[in-house]
Parts: sequence; structure tokens; C-alpha cells
Amino acid sequence: MTPSDPIVHAGFVDVQINGVDAVDFSVADGEDWTHAGLRLRAAGVTGYLPTICSMPLDRYAPALARVQAAQAARPAGLPAILGVHLEGPFLGGARGAHPEAMVRPMDVRWLTDVVDAFPGLVRLVTLAPEADPEGAGIRALAERGIVVALGHTACSYEEAVAAAAAGATLTTHLFNGMGPFHQRAPGIIGAALDPRVALRPTLIADLVHVHPALVATVFAAGAPILVSDAVATGVDYFDAAVTAAAGAAYLPDGTLTGGVALIDAGVRNVVSLGVDVAAALAAASERPAAVLGLTTAPGTIELSADLAVQRIQIDGEWFGVQT
Repeated sequence: MTPSDPIVHAGFVDVQINGVDAVDFSVADGEDWTHAGLRLRAAGVTGYLPTICSMPLDRYAPALARVQAAQAARPAGLPAILGVHLEGPFLGGARGAHPEAMVRPMDVRWLTDVVDAFPGLVRLVTLAPEADPEGAGIRALAERGIVVALGHTACSYEEAVAAAAAGATLTTHLFNGMGPFHQRAPGIIGAALDPRVALRPTLIADLVHVHPALVATVFAAGAPILVSDAVATGVDYFDAAVTAAAGAAYLPDGTLTGGVALIDAGVRNVVSLGVDVAAALAAASERPAAVLGLTTAPGTIELSADLAVQRIQIDGEWFGVQT
């Protein structure tokens, strides 16, 4: 292969994406899903988990019903909606942009009722150990084959280890929405970086959420999963306007609330830091696919030598994405 040859690879899978442009997946309906799908296809995404952040409990069932309908009605050639990621509402001491009024302790009965009402739809749930101190919610989800990630938490290292023993297997957006790392109190960050604890980290690589030095360090230390954590901008999140600025999305008080770059940009950023191309691509394709129990990522992408997406194959058909 010469430097100018295209790279053909399994498509990208984004397991944490809250929205695209002005499309918020918690309220998206109808043509919103087509707009989002076209934008994601252009970024090389062949499958994704629409992510729903903390909100009043009575809003979850309607939101899940809308995702389920969009999944069933997906036009051929758009990225697969592989299920749903619930980020909250059972979060802890590092809630970030999640409104305080929406965050609550674990309610196992409500949680199991809502996921059982939509069989197979909820694939990933982010929660905090301090919201589920006995691990009952984690165990109930794991028994149903739902992946549990720890996030938005100020838990101790020991609490994280206990949550892993109960069935948690991921850490949501390492360094963001979690307590600080200390050499004598490593907390969730230490647990996620400890190879003896099965809490593989997901990582936002827009180089705003995490310093480039730490992004490179995490790749050198292990095998993280890249996520975009993209959010809708130009919309309100419970009466707080979400706006794009300086490469990310923010609330009016300056709280960093999510990304605006999609996952293909994260792959290019990681490679720019000296990470091997194969490792960067795996972090956005094979690894997240494996988390969801897939033997390979859906679809195929063709990338230029500088990792720009040129073409994408979904449902057996190739689509050009560069103008």
C-alpha cells in the first residue's frame, strides 16, 4: 500500500451521541432521524446508540418509543440505530451538565419496568455507584444483557471495584464527569486505568474535553473506546441554552456539556498525537462493536490517507460522502 492508497475498514460505531446539529435524540422524531443519519453517515458512522440524558422519569417511555419507531423505520443506507444508551438519571457526585433536579438514587423497579417495556432496545446504561450502593441496579441490568458503565461519579476506587464485581464493565468518558485522581485515592479514574479491574474507559478525543497528553497516555496504557459525546446545539436543555463555542458545547454558566465534533474527527485527533492508525480505528469500530456483542462493526468505510471519510457502505450499497 502506498501513502495515497485508500484505507478500507469496518465502519465507526458511536455508543455515546446525544444529538447532531439541532437534533436532540431525547425528543427527536420523524425527519430529525434522517437529518442525523445523513450527518453521521458523512462521518463514517455505520451504527450508533442514541444517548438520552437525565430527565423526568415520565419522559423516558415516550422517548424510547420514538427511538424504537425510528429504528424500525430506518431508511436503507442510513446508519443503524443499534439501541439506546441511557446516561442517567441514577448519577452521583459529578453530575456535570445533568440538572440536579433530574438526578436521583437508584429505583430498580422503575428501571427494570422501563427497559422491559422495550425489549432489546436499551443496550447501555451509565450510572454512578453512589446512586446504586448495593449494586442492585447494576445486577438487574447485567442479568438482562445490558452493558453497564460507571460515570458522573465521585466514587472511591473501592466502590468502583465493587460495581465492577456486580457487573459494570465500562467507564463513561474518562476524566469527564468524575472525581479527581489522587495517588492515594485513585477513585474511578484509577479503577478505569487499572488492568486488574474490568472497567474499560470510553474517551472523548475532541482535544477539548481531555488534554492531548492524557488522550495519548490512555492509548499507551490500554485500549479505550472512542465516543463523540456530541450534543444538539442551538437548543435548550431544561431551560438552559446549549451553544457551540471553542470546539465543544456549553451551558450559559460555562459548564462543558458535550461535543460538537463527530467520531471521525476524534480518530484523526488521536492519530495526530502519534497513536497508531490501526489502534485509533479499532477504538472507533471493532471495540465499541464488541461491547454491544457484535462480531464486527456494521458497514464499511473507505478513508483517504489523511483519514477523511471518502465512501461508506451500508446495507450493501456504497455512498460517497465527500463533495
